[in-house]
Amino acid sequence: MVIVPVSHKLIFVIMLTIMLPISATAQSKRNVTLGSVLLVAGQPNLTWESPSGDFAFGFRQVSPGGYLLAIMFLKTSQKTIAWSANGDNVAGIGSKVQLSDDGSKLVLSDSNGQHIWAASLNGSGVAYGAMLDNGNFMLARNDSTVLWQSFDEPTDTLLPGQVLNQGGTLFSSLSETNHSRGRFKLIMQTDGNLVLYPVNYPPTDSPTAYWASNTYNAGGFRVNFTQTGYIYVAYENGTTLHYLFSKAVSDIRFYQRLTLDRDGLLRHYVFPKSANSTDGAWSVHGLLPSDICLRIGGREGGGVCGYNSVCTLGFDHRPICNCPEGYSLVDPADKMSGCNPDFRRQGCGRNSTEGIELVELDSTEWPDSDYEHYNSVSEDWCHDSCLNDCKCDAAFFREGECWKNSSPLRHGRVDYGRGGKTLMKISGKE
Repeated sequence: MVIVPVSHKLIFVIMLTIMLPISATAQSKRNVTLGSVLLVAGQPNLTWESPSGDFAFGFRQVSPGGYLLAIMFLKTSQKTIAWSANGDNVAGIGSKVQLSDDGSKLVLSDSNGQHIWAASLNGSGVAYGAMLDNGNFMLARNDSTVLWQSFDEPTDTLLPGQVLNQGGTLFSSLSETNHSRGRFKLIMQTDGNLVLYPVNYPPTDSPTAYWASNTYNAGGFRVNFTQTGYIYVAYENGTTLHYLFSKAVSDIRFYQRLTLDRDGLLRHYVFPKSANSTDGAWSVHGLLPSDICLRIGGREGGGVCGYNSVCTLGFDHRPICNCPEGYSLVDPADKMSGCNPDFRRQGCGRNSTEGIELVELDSTEWPDSDYEHYNSVSEDWCHDSCLNDCKCDAAFFREGECWKNSSPLRHGRVDYGRGGKTLMKISGKE
């Protein structure tokens, strides 16, 4: 008998293989059997949990009588939502989600049996569902072939191990409690460029991007989010083309998520696993872009803060929205809803300037609302020209130039680097 010596290198490879982390498709799972049902019954809702208890698939109440079918972090503050099925059509009391007895569908239906949402299966023969420890909920055959998974249909968030392929899109939520599609989107374009756009209403064919990876026609194939916190545009073979965030994070110590927030910022969040659900908090590990108030422009849409509002960058790069003097929020509960005038706009008849005044707003402008532009004029001329023009709601003056603006005023912002001032038209109380 010939004994073949085993090299130290081979032993090392065998040991390394044993120690490698289990892949997403081979993770330990607690199967959801055919015929399983979750029911909204006005009581603490049942969920299908991952083996570790880190994630759950089930119902989350988001408004009085309104429930979201979602995947949640179970061990973080407020049980943060990582994915949702029915943000545009919340479920009511009596709604249920069921994995059919024959494995042909996973359906969310209301109390009358009307379908609210259904998983789009890639084939037939579902044998079970599973909530995995990486935050992915999947439907699979007995041979583990995945027929549907939440990782393929992200909403506003990516999780470690998840990818965003060409054509893949994240949409921001409309608000903290309304998970309908909001005003911003991130798309991995088929030309290889990863781009952030405002979502204009009504939609336009060519919205103006406010951030891009600049990997156009350079081979960008997908966005990768590694367990160690690296997030990057990758080539088809998986190698790095462009980093979005390149600061390492310990997956043993932190939960992570990449979320396109309602204010248009793409944020990489971390949450310490040592914290409990009441004491811990998500912190920002990285964000894009850092100057969103100055980035969004164009003749469509109201920008970050809505029409007639002013955007100022906070110390944490978060946009702060305020109404100018004489204006109030459209929705007092939503700082990003835009502003309406508290007065009747100037008429165009005789004596139309009575009761009208222009107030100065330093370093403030609405750069995409102008309809007339003049050179080599004085501030007094700019002031009087706007005052006597019933179409003019504000005028921006800087270094001998005057831009007259009409409502709705778009993309208002404070820009101390540009200087200048806006002369804002207001009138006395009615």
